[in-house]
Amino acid sequence: MTHPALTMLSEEEKLFRDTVLGFARERVAPHVARMDEEGALDRSLLPSLFEMGLMGIEVPSEHGGADGSFFDAILAVEALATVDPSISVLVDVQNTLVLNAILRWANDAQKAKYLPKMTSSWVGSYALSEASSGSDAFALKARAERRNGTWILNGRKLWITNAAESSLFLVFATTDPALGYKGITSFLIERDFPGFAVGKKENKLGIRASSTCELILEDCHVPEENVLGEVGKGYKIAIETLNEGRIGIGAQMLGLAQGAFDYAMRYMNERKQFGQTIASFQGVQFQYARVAMEIEAARLMVYNAARLKDAGKPFLKEAAMAKLFASEVAERTASLAVEFLGGVGFTKEYPIEKLYRDAKIGKIYEGTSNLQLQTIAKAIQGEYSGR
Repeated sequence: MTHPALTMLSEEEKLFRDTVLGFARERVAPHVARMDEEGALDRSLLPSLFEMGLMGIEVPSEHGGADGSFFDAILAVEALATVDPSISVLVDVQNTLVLNAILRWANDAQKAKYLPKMTSSWVGSYALSEASSGSDAFALKARAERRNGTWILNGRKLWITNAAESSLFLVFATTDPALGYKGITSFLIERDFPGFAVGKKENKLGIRASSTCELILEDCHVPEENVLGEVGKGYKIAIETLNEGRIGIGAQMLGLAQGAFDYAMRYMNERKQFGQTIASFQGVQFQYARVAMEIEAARLMVYNAARLKDAGKPFLKEAAMAKLFASEVAERTASLAVEFLGGVGFTKEYPIEKLYRDAKIGKIYEGTSNLQLQTIAKAIQGEYSGR
């Protein structure tokens, strides 16, 4: 079916979205249940993601990218998530976090070295979180010391998405704990750098095919030219990149909600009880009418935040709202979808229970719901106090 917000897309955007959606349904869908059961990505899907340009959407064509917009990346993340949020977050982190940071903060030499690889075969990871620094992101303890023209990093990172598949890691460490957030610096670390290792993969509730691993840095040698941006400016890179990444998570949760809703509606229009389809009962109609309204509202919020970002306008509050609301809608929609299917919705024979498990992460990563509320409240307070 056509959703109202989609009528606002240009013909090129519609074609792009439909192409990604078709790929997800034809190429990804057959692998989803097995990947979830095994807790691992089917790596045979990676070449196709690169060939389609989905792993370098905003990267200029001179570096092998698709020359697309941030909004295009959001459309891709949404479309993929309707089939599998795990594949969706792989593409999301690659585009809205890792490549976003490189495009904005890397120097010409770094772009020339890494962008062609990132658009053709390399997956990337964004490594900020640690055991002691989750929501308090800048309480990190990973240390970076300059010795004889080389940076030596020590510490551990946790909850790093794409880590099992990645060849390049955007790692944040402090050069001087006494400086607080002003000592934080961002480094581009290749997988085979001495002293760097990917640790255990987490056994997760949802998005199980998406790898989430620990990173271990033990006297990890990083060339001085692999500092991203300026020394001591890593906090700025982290904050600004995460603000944009939250729109990507909003898109992932939006796609998840739409996928769960579509499946449930098809089922309810086929399944009959008491001589009529489940979708015909008024009590059920009131439920799915509200769900459809919330999904459409989430879509408008996500699209608006992405459009504002592309237009170079302030979007901090809108990104937080989109991420928060879309994650809430995804969880409610997936939960109701399980109920709409009844007993079979509770089994692994149908995809809804997986989407229900996948939805929970939306309220947690890239800023918890409480942090989003705090961001929104501060923005509103600033708007009114400035009057």
